[in-house]
Amino acid sequence: MPKTKQTNVVIVTIAIFIATFMTAIEGTIVSTAMPTIVGSLHGVNLMNWIISIYLLTNAMATPIYGKFADKIGRKPVFLIGLAIFVLGSTLSGLAQSMPILIVFRAIQGIGAGAIMPVTFTIIADIYPFEKRAKVLGFNGSAWGIASVVAPLLGGFIVDQLSWHWIFFINVPIGLITMALVVFFFHEQYDAANQAVDYLGTVWLVLTLLLVMLGFQGLADPNGVWVLVGLLALAALTLWLFVRQEKRAVDPIIDLRLFNNRGFVITNVVAALISGFVIGYEAYMPMWVQGILGMDASFGGFAITPSSLMWIIGSFVAGRMLTSMPARRILALAMALLLVGSLILAIVPEATPYWFFLLVAAGLGLGFGMVITTTTVRAQAAVDQSEVGVATSFNTLSRTLGQTLMVSVYGVVLNLRMAQGVAAHPAVHSDMLNKLINPQTAQSLPAMLMPTLRKILYEGLHNIYFFSVVIVALALVINAFDRTPKSVES
Repeated sequence: MPKTKQTNVVIVTIAIFIATFMTAIEGTIVSTAMPTIVGSLHGVNLMNWIISIYLLTNAMATPIYGKFADKIGRKPVFLIGLAIFVLGSTLSGLAQSMPILIVFRAIQGIGAGAIMPVTFTIIADIYPFEKRAKVLGFNGSAWGIASVVAPLLGGFIVDQLSWHWIFFINVPIGLITMALVVFFFHEQYDAANQAVDYLGTVWLVLTLLLVMLGFQGLADPNGVWVLVGLLALAALTLWLFVRQEKRAVDPIIDLRLFNNRGFVITNVVAALISGFVIGYEAYMPMWVQGILGMDASFGGFAITPSSLMWIIGSFVAGRMLTSMPARRILALAMALLLVGSLILAIVPEATPYWFFLLVAAGLGLGFGMVITTTTVRAQAAVDQSEVGVATSFNTLSRTLGQTLMVSVYGVVLNLRMAQGVAAHPAVHSDMLNKLINPQTAQSLPAMLMPTLRKILYEGLHNIYFFSVVIVALALVINAFDRTPKSVES
């Protein structure tokens, strides 16, 4: 195909940065607004699905977009993903109930799944190798900037407008990005004749959905039996997935990677710690707003030190990797996370706001060290020819860890709050929905506020006790990695 127009590299790079920033900001800004959304739509028992369904559809769509980018080109796939994301954002902003919002968030996640793999591929297409790392670093800074801006922006939008605008704001940004790509990105590619592993994707999606539904149902009286039944079905679909991947010409996940012990351990650690990350970021704003009674802006700002120190932690890990085995860096970082999670699990209800800012800084340092080290370690654990696949699977592991863990966190919180409500006949679950949102908490009877805050406090404490177990498990698993330093470097 003759090349008729030249790509404007600068403008396309700006468009890629905007798209990355838009999807990066989505997770934190929704977490900031979550208490207000729950208070408005009355669905505290479903709140974890707003996050988990977005992560799940995002993770599942990512490999499909990657395959199609090789088959029909980067530009159309990127535009399709952006269009679906904008549509999902519009519908999410219009949602009037929790179940409907969950459905629309799934659509939004499907669109977001195109952003990361296709932007990385476009950067590789338009920049020579010697400039690529610098541009990838620039694009990656969008995540750091988003993590700082999102809590403040989310709090401002919720306080000054309404929670609906945290979704509507994506519409003009997404449309501008699409216009920049349409008019300034012109590609020339050779279509690859690769079969897309649709069947493998279907079995993998079904497996994860069944597991999530099983854990979600634990809050019901017969939840244990529902869990057993759904896990049995998940085992069947997992077997079908493995069988399909062995047959597929171009499998969605190359099963040969699982023969590498270091690679497996690294990705399990990444998945567990990523699960802790999503639990911390989703529920800390709820603590600040529901227990301390502060505005959404303060709820979002409570995790901002974590985001800032995350960047520093990444830098520290990069320097340490030149002289220290990855497993030792991970052990140090996770020891720090273990201390942080234990503090959150035991602090009293009257803990002042400034103390949570200090904890957030320590956790952010640990998060940055772990995620950076596991990414580099996953790449170093495989041959050079498999680095791309290894990096994609590492990203998938982190996303799936967050997807499954946020469901478990939701069950832990819902069970404890249900016990608290049952023990106090004067309160009911709708009061907890109002408590979480400072704007509606004012309508609650003053005499019941201490009891309601105590119930929420105990529920959130259970979440962080569970986080202690998760981090400790990751520490133990990491100890089994005996890969020599010479192999990692």
